Amino acid sequence: MLKKRNAEMSDSVLIVEDVASIATVYQAWLKKAGIAAHCVEDGASAMAELRKGSYRLVLLDLQLPDTNGLEILDAIRAEDLPVSVVVVTASGSITTAVDVIRAGAYDFIVKPAAEERLVTTVKNTLDHRILETAAREIKEISGKKQQLGFIGSSLPMIALYRTIKAVARSTASVFITGESGTGKELCAEALHKNGPRRNKRFVALNCAAIPDNLIESEIFGHVKGAFTGATSDRDGAAVTADEGTLFLDELCEMDLGLQSKLLRFLQTGEVQKVGSDRTKRVDVRVVCATNREPLREVEEGRLREDLYYRLHVVGIHLPPLRERDGDIVEIAGQFLKSASKEEGKSFETLSQDAIDALLSHSWPGNVRELQNVIRNAVILNEGNELTADMLSISPAGPQARVRSETRSEAGQYSDAGSIEISLGEPFASIERTIIEAAISECNGSIPRAAELLKLSPSTIYRKKEGWA
Repeated sequence: MLKKRNAEMSDSVLIVEDVASIATVYQAWLKKAGIAAHCVEDGASAMAELRKGSYRLVLLDLQLPDTNGLEILDAIRAEDLPVSVVVVTASGSITTAVDVIRAGAYDFIVKPAAEERLVTTVKNTLDHRILETAAREIKEISGKKQQLGFIGSSLPMIALYRTIKAVARSTASVFITGESGTGKELCAEALHKNGPRRNKRFVALNCAAIPDNLIESEIFGHVKGAFTGATSDRDGAAVTADEGTLFLDELCEMDLGLQSKLLRFLQTGEVQKVGSDRTKRVDVRVVCATNREPLREVEEGRLREDLYYRLHVVGIHLPPLRERDGDIVEIAGQFLKSASKEEGKSFETLSQDAIDALLSHSWPGNVRELQNVIRNAVILNEGNELTADMLSISPAGPQARVRSETRSEAGQYSDAGSIEISLGEPFASIERTIIEAAISECNGSIPRAAELLKLSPSTIYRKKEGWA
């Protein structure tokens, strides 16, 4: 009797072997190497399993009771099944090897197979499959001007696209974090447009842009006479987004009292308008975002802990532009074309010195800052090629003095000291000098240093790990 599936391990390998004792040995070797395998003993069963799409590799015997293994190979290729094939055969002739490779096999093993040879071949084939899939994905993304509304094909962005596509299918609440200008609302829209609610409303509210005394009404609505100026009944964003997505940007700016009401809404799904004693049930997927470090906000009492964990079912972090190697020039090129078309200009390309200037800048304002720099240059200049002297980026000199400011509890800024840096140094060295100076100025507090530098604490922690 062949061994059944191991329920604790996900299937990676399908063993197609009609001799039960051999199949059991192969399965045991792979299990010892941490690779799950399932066994079948004929071609029909093999194709039925492979069509389920649960396997990355098939160990295929050529001599099967109901068919020849080469016919299985032909079927895999004809149906374009996403699986690699390693043929196991009793014939070690050159002709056999050529035939199976031509038919689409990645490798072949001659019986009787040694444990080390079989396990090594399987691991190498699985690794190759992963690299092949990643390479194809990078090629597909590089060939598109945009992906989910974003521009860029760097590894951090490819990881982001995968996450968005996976999370979009869910109905779970999502908490998006990232610095200002990284595209948090764009990410929220991508989640909506690629999910089952795509045909319903996407409603976005910026909690920082709405006065505290109006934001409850904006979210939940109000009845006539609920407050001065409430001249009629009005639905809020939660009702408007019924069966769709409600995006709450800059959530950490929300008053604590309203946070408790938002938590109740998330728990019950019921909306109560301001000034009303009636409730209405709605079905809304909530996505929120902040440019702050949410756990820091929880620690300092500005964000309710229970609300954070209710919203942070799935977390998505957007990488800052300076960590997206290779994307800056691609994004700038797209912005140049769109701005030139909108402004009626003839700019088509970036000069090499403009590219160098863009790459040397740290982009604290991220993609939004880059877009503004390109648009400013297009508006104020003429020509076919955008050059470095057209860009409104601080010019490099022999030295720069960096002044840091601290804010008192009363909200007043004061000079907290200055440092001198040489702009002839590598950027990484300058960056480290500034970050270490900020940490020192904040008495070793990384969260306070992050707030001073307008960074997220996680960014500073990652930088420090890289210096070790």
